[in-house]
Amino acid sequence: MKYKNFNRDILKSDFEEGWNRWPSDSNKGVPMPPAQKSCESSERINLVDPHDFKFEVKLQDAVKNRRSRRKFTQEHLTLEELSFLLWATQGVTDKDVGAHRTAPSASARHPFETYIVVRRVKDLKPGIYRYLPLDHKLYLVSTDAARMARVATSCFEVNGPQMKDAAVVFIWTAVPYRCEWRAGPYAYKLIALDAGHVCQNLYLAVEAMHAGTCAIASYDQNVVDKIIDVNGQDEFTVYLAPVGKI
Repeated sequence: MKYKNFNRDILKSDFEEGWNRWPSDSNKGVPMPPAQKSCESSERINLVDPHDFKFEVKLQDAVKNRRSRRKFTQEHLTLEELSFLLWATQGVTDKDVGAHRTAPSASARHPFETYIVVRRVKDLKPGIYRYLPLDHKLYLVSTDAARMARVATSCFEVNGPQMKDAAVVFIWTAVPYRCEWRAGPYAYKLIALDAGHVCQNLYLAVEAMHAGTCAIASYDQNVVDKIIDVNGQDEFTVYLAPVGKI
């Protein structure tokens, strides 16, 4: 069967030709968009400093043992473990150059925001949070129990068990203009590639703490966007990953 109507061109590269045909806002001198969303409140929740992480695992073992884990125990994550997972996926590695992070990104645009639905983390109340990578802190978005409960059924029946039992659910949104500013119409291929970089870091990081995850790309777009309170246009969900002890 041939899928003639599908847009396969998004996977191709004609950057050299297209760069002149579709000049980006970057080339026009438009100021760069902010690398991190602002917060309505100045209140921040401190995370464990990356210099204090005590996890030790050989990279070879993490790569060899990587699996999609769909069954989790009811054990809590520690705040150190959660801090490590957030830093491993989007953390800043050079404070003097804020664009340097743990996961690569085309033109260092880092088009994602990280939201987490916290159910079982020691010393952190249940709620929906957003990670602030430039500060390595958390911002509380909501403690609405009804919104949190909808996460369990937001990824359809096949993904229900791991979404229901996870200690934390990672939700990554894309802010497309961060990448569009530099790459114009080629941004969408780059955003898709970058999402894979981020989630693979999570897969490897959970191996350091006897935890597991399972990447999820099939979800109810409107439901998940409403849970984390994004408008679905300038920012919208692109990837999820439940995390729990195994």
